[in-house]
Amino acid sequence: MPKRTSKKATEEQDINLLAKSIIEKATSEGKNPAAVALGRLGGLKGGKARAAKLSAKKRKEIAQKAAKARWHRVQG
Repeated sequence: MPKRTSKKATEEQDINLLAKSIIEKATSEGKNPAAVALGRLGGLKGGKARAAKLSAKKRKEIAQKAAKARWHRVQG
């Protein structure tokens, strides 16, 4: 007698197919190239502009906090 697939397996497949179709629809519309360029431009200069505004003391505090978080994550 052949094995029957469980209902759960077909439900998961249906959910995956639905997710795939949603992603395809969302990405197929495309993006406005001008908006992409502006967003990228802002992202490229954001960190440098922020660092230029910060004092050396504040930059050091931020760097120490980031290093502490990284070490805590590795050891924790």
